[in-house]
Amino acid sequence: MERVAVSERSLLIVPGMFVRHPTEHRLGLGRVQTVVGSKITVNFENAGKIIINGDVIELQIVSPNE
Repeated sequence: MERVAVSERSLLIVPGMFVRHPTEHRLGLGRVQTVVGSKITVNFENAGKIIINGDVIELQIVSPNE
C-alpha cells in the first residue's frame, strides 16, 4: 500500500469552508468544493476553480467576511 503524505492543516479543510491562498492574494476569497486526499478543489472569486495540492500549499482558513 502506498503512503500519501497529507499536511495536518489539509485534514482540517472540508467542503464549504472559505479559504485564501497564502501567497496568491489576487485569487481572492475561495470556497472549498471537494477534498480528495491532498487534492483540494477551490472555487476562487477572481480565478474560478483551481485544484490545490494540500501537501505543497497550506490554504488559510478564513471567515467569508475576511
